[in-house]
Amino acid sequence: MPSFRIALLVTSAWTPLAIADSAPPRMGEPLAGLTASELVRFDLGRVQYERNFSAEDGLGPVFNQTSCASCHNAPVGGPGAQQVTRFGRMDKKGGFDPLSELGGSLFNANSLSEECADEIPAIANVTTLRVTPGALGFGLLEAIPDADIVAVAAAQDESVRGVVRWTEALEKPGVSRVGKFGWKAQLPTILSFSADASNQELGLTTRLLPDENPPKGDESLLALCDSVPDPEDIADAEGFEFLDRVTDFQRFLAAPPQMPPTGMTGETVFNAAGCGACHTPQFTTADDASLEGAIRNRTIRPYGDFLLHDMGAAADGIADGPAGVRDMRTPPLWGVRTRNPMWHDGRVLGGTFEERVREVIDLHGAALSQGQASASAFDALTPSDQSALIAFLDSLGRAAFDGNGDGHVDLFDFYGVNGFMTCMGSSIGPDDPCAVHDIDVDGDVDLDDVTEFATEFDDGWFDCNEDGIHDLVEIAAGAADIDFDGVPDDCQACVADIDDSGDVNTDDLLTLLAEWGPCASGCGGDLNSDGVVGVDDLLVLVGSWGPCE
Repeated sequence: MPSFRIALLVTSAWTPLAIADSAPPRMGEPLAGLTASELVRFDLGRVQYERNFSAEDGLGPVFNQTSCASCHNAPVGGPGAQQVTRFGRMDKKGGFDPLSELGGSLFNANSLSEECADEIPAIANVTTLRVTPGALGFGLLEAIPDADIVAVAAAQDESVRGVVRWTEALEKPGVSRVGKFGWKAQLPTILSFSADASNQELGLTTRLLPDENPPKGDESLLALCDSVPDPEDIADAEGFEFLDRVTDFQRFLAAPPQMPPTGMTGETVFNAAGCGACHTPQFTTADDASLEGAIRNRTIRPYGDFLLHDMGAAADGIADGPAGVRDMRTPPLWGVRTRNPMWHDGRVLGGTFEERVREVIDLHGAALSQGQASASAFDALTPSDQSALIAFLDSLGRAAFDGNGDGHVDLFDFYGVNGFMTCMGSSIGPDDPCAVHDIDVDGDVDLDDVTEFATEFDDGWFDCNEDGIHDLVEIAAGAADIDFDGVPDDCQACVADIDDSGDVNTDDLLTLLAEWGPCASGCGGDLNSDGVVGVDDLLVLVGSWGPCE
């Protein structure tokens, strides 16, 4: 065994990380700490979440998509770019009519037949789009005590104070709950959210909403367009309905990660600018014995208050019960770095993350909006403070070890700019790009962090010499990897001996030069496996010149 491996195994500086120091789940993954049976429920729920319904399954007669995942797709269970249309009529006195008798306020873009197609009635004078929200961390959000949200509202300054929307769960009528889900905070539980979405977006009737959504509001069309008995959601062999399965999936979805988890200067700026008044950083879920261990008594950082706020001219113009035409629920900001489009109607689309954030902040300054003061405060910040605030928002949804922010943990995150090996040995703070690798948050990137990097590595487990230690861990501990392919060189033949002659010589150099440039696959000259035969490969070859040892 090479000496560096002996040191690796016996030195106390290198020990497997405790669970508390493990990387947070990525977006779309299950909550950490679920039991084996809860993980099975999560997986079975995901299958149903991705299920495409047909007319025979109960789809329609009018609908927007054929599966939950068609809309919630970035990742599955997360937000999406899908937009739906809402409509209604505003009278001269400012009263809003959702035109329920004509199928409002939701317009369904698809139908099972032309005769049963939905339509926006001619008398509607208000239309707007709504973009798909995400369901990430829903079980944790549902477990926030109602009293805590009420307390947040009471503590807010009157100029930005939100309004609690009291509503009832479909499964528990007559019991008032704080609405947390939906753009108008219209639903208090995941089960109610699932039933409402099934009915409105898929046209699927369930035990909680057993009546069809008639096309154009015309009940007579149902006999013509829908032949499946209601409710259409039928229990499976284990006694669970579709409604229960997708509720399980959403309930057990992890919250988006935040890397680094705390301490960024931009969060201080965020709060000083007043953003945290409505985007409340932190809650603790209920310490209720009826909740699963992975959900009960957990500190979470959603950056939202779940209250209705007056967004003035930037709102959607649609009323929903007590929620007025200018009222919108504050969306949680966790995971915001991946949202494209942004804003409730998806109007902020494309460009860079920074460009989208700046446009959204500007929208907070719309006429009559409660966000005006914060938008003005942001405008008054120095350029460096603005950049710090945006960098903080960019941490909301970033996976651990994702040095380049592309959503993956790969060899580039090990060797590239802001990669693990570039950062290793450095003393860092939360604002340093290297902080994504400091998984134990001890102020440096070292061997204590690399074991978790290997666990999170997307390309899997590699142990070329079968000694039980991941190749990347060995490289971080000192093993040579001159071709930067993530495999210790002592596990490989002479990597620069392209023609397998036993020597690295002119013949190998000529082969490398002949293949210079982009290389899709099978190029012997691509010594570092980066898809390009270039200067890095030439340096490896020159450094290996001579007989192979």
